[in-house]
Amino acid sequence: MIEREEEQPVIKVTDRRKFNLDGSVREGVEIEAEKPKTETPVAETPAQTAAANETSLDDDIPDMPTNEEIGEMEEIPGAEDPASFVNFLSTLATNAAAALGAMPHPVTGQRSLDLETGKYWLDVLGMLRDKTNGNLHPQEARLLDGLLGDLRMQYVQLVRATEERLKAQAAQKFSASDILGKK
Repeated sequence: MIEREEEQPVIKVTDRRKFNLDGSVREGVEIEAEKPKTETPVAETPAQTAAANETSLDDDIPDMPTNEEIGEMEEIPGAEDPASFVNFLSTLATNAAAALGAMPHPVTGQRSLDLETGKYWLDVLGMLRDKTNGNLHPQEARLLDGLLGDLRMQYVQLVRATEERLKAQAAQKFSASDILGKK
């Protein structure tokens, strides 16, 4: 049997990191300043200009999305991108819905009710709506408002149902004489 020596490929590893482990700049590396981005102004249509000049008491109350508006959600720029705002909202809403028992938890696959965690996710979505007010695509804003409104309604219903259940359990556990201190 004849043994052949096969040539092994030569692999060269080059460390291109700009910083050392302690955070200092590596020797021979020059850091360039980031160039400022220039924004081009977007011309408003006459309808947008007129809408911006109108004010009413209903401006603070978001409209719920209609079925045709939900169909228009596909027109949100960048919505198909995995890192889009719409997908981010979907992740947060899924966590909230899972905490409220509306759907199985994405990781465990089990349904559970955790009102405290559900309220946390609702607060996160509410904070996100407040912080992005006026900076979202109109369909993104309607989607966020719709999700938040639906999830808040579910939360309120669950809190009320939980309170009623606790009252019923307390009524079964204690009699009137127990409550009044009579024996």
